[in-house]
Amino acid sequence: MRVHVVDHPLINHKLTYLRDKGTDTPTFRRLTDELVTLLAYEATRDVRVSPREIETPVAPATGIKLATPWPLVVPILRAGLGMLDGMMRMVPTAEVGFLGMERNEETFEATTYAHRLPNDLDKRQCYVLDPMLATGGTLAAAIHYLVELGADDITVITLLAAPEGLEALQEKVKDITPPITLVTGAVDERLNENGYIVPGLGDAGDRLYGVV
Repeated sequence: MRVHVVDHPLINHKLTYLRDKGTDTPTFRRLTDELVTLLAYEATRDVRVSPREIETPVAPATGIKLATPWPLVVPILRAGLGMLDGMMRMVPTAEVGFLGMERNEETFEATTYAHRLPNDLDKRQCYVLDPMLATGGTLAAAIHYLVELGADDITVITLLAAPEGLEALQEKVKDITPPITLVTGAVDERLNENGYIVPGLGDAGDRLYGVV
């Protein structure tokens, strides 16, 4: 798995305000949206393209367009939904699938409770959205699920990652043949005893949508 930590002043600036416990929910949503757009710029560097012949006002030219089948964007419910608009702003022709996954707070294992995806992902590039890579269980399960459906290139976009989660994810996907890339805004210090990233930003889902 290739890991790309996007070190950029604008990303660090927005992350600072996301981390602040005083940031209200509407501001947190807006900052998440803006941050994902910046991360998506880096995450789509290897998006598949094909040539397109055009006529400029001056002369013929050869450009590019996104290749088909279109990329598939897969937010992990519920917190991943807060990242969807920022991603789709960059790739508006992409299709969208959904994975509902939750972590057992005692075992830290992930279970799938809902999904809405094509039955066949043959030759599809997939972009998985999840704000936090903490223990790695949820993302590992999502990646394995997409590979089983035929995805042959997977890029995961997270706002933050923990070193323990990175190590665990590397181990859990080491035998997967399709290329896996992780793009994140920062790698934080550690996980605490409850499996939360430190310093982190708290529970991203609760801060995006409130406590339910």
